[in-house]
Amino acid sequence: MALIETLLEPLSYEFMRLSLITAVVVGLTASTLSVFVVLRGWSLLGDAISHSVLPGLALSAAFNLPLTVGGAVAGVVASVLIGFVESRTRVRNDTAIGIVLTGAFALGLVIISRLRPTVDVFHILFGNVLGVSAEDLVITTAIGFLVILLVSLFMKEIVSFTFDPMFTHVVGLPSALIQYSLMIMMSLTVIAALQTVGIILVISLLVAPGATAQIYARNLGQMIAISLAVGVFSSVAGLFVSYYFAVSSGGTIALTATLIFFTALALKRR
Repeated sequence: MALIETLLEPLSYEFMRLSLITAVVVGLTASTLSVFVVLRGWSLLGDAISHSVLPGLALSAAFNLPLTVGGAVAGVVASVLIGFVESRTRVRNDTAIGIVLTGAFALGLVIISRLRPTVDVFHILFGNVLGVSAEDLVITTAIGFLVILLVSLFMKEIVSFTFDPMFTHVVGLPSALIQYSLMIMMSLTVIAALQTVGIILVISLLVAPGATAQIYARNLGQMIAISLAVGVFSSVAGLFVSYYFAVSSGGTIALTATLIFFTALALKRR
C-alpha cells in the first residue's frame, strides 16, 4: 500500500495531472507516426523538421503570439522546402534535409539572439511538461486528435506510400500529397510535443517507439500496437522519474524511450 501511495502521490497536484494527460497524448500522437517514420526511413527528416520550427517559435515568442502558430507555420514551410528541393533539383534527399535543418536552426538562433524573447529557450529546446497549463493541454489534445484522425482515415493510402511510393503513384493515388501531408503531420506533432520533450528530443518519440516495435512485430498491426505502448509508457514513466528525481522531464522521457529500444534489442539477440 505504501508503494502505491508513493506512486500516486504526485497525482494529488493539479500540475501533475495536467502533465500526465499531456504526456499520454503526446506519446500516442508521436508513436502513431513513429511507425511510418521508421518504415519510410524518415528519421533524419523528423530531426530536420523538429529543428526547423525554431525560427517560428522564436518569432512568436518575441511578438507575444501563440508558439503553436509560429512553430506550425515554420514546420510546414520547412517540409515544403525540403520536398521542393528534392523534387526540383538534383540534390539528394539527405542533402536537402541537412541544408534545411542547419539553415532553419541557425536562423532561429539568430532571431533569439537579436530579439531576445522572454520565453525560456531551454524549455523550447528540451521541454518542461511539469509546467504545462490547461491551455497547453487543450492545444496538444487538439493537435493529437487531428493527427491520429487523419492517419486513421487515410491509413490505406499512407501504408501504400510508406512501402512503395512509385506503386502509389501508378495506381492513381496522390503520392506527393500524401508525402507532404505526412511531413506536415510530423510538424504538428513536434508542436504538440513542445512542452513535453522540446524540439530537440522529440525525435526520440518519433523514432524509438517504431524502431522498438519493428524488432518484435510480425505485421503492421502489431507494429502499431507495440509502438503505441512504448510511446505512452515512455512518456508516463519518464514524467514520474523527472518528478521524483527533480530532473529534466524531456530528458527522462527521451531516455526512457531509448532504454526501452536497447533493452528490446538486447533481449531479442539472446
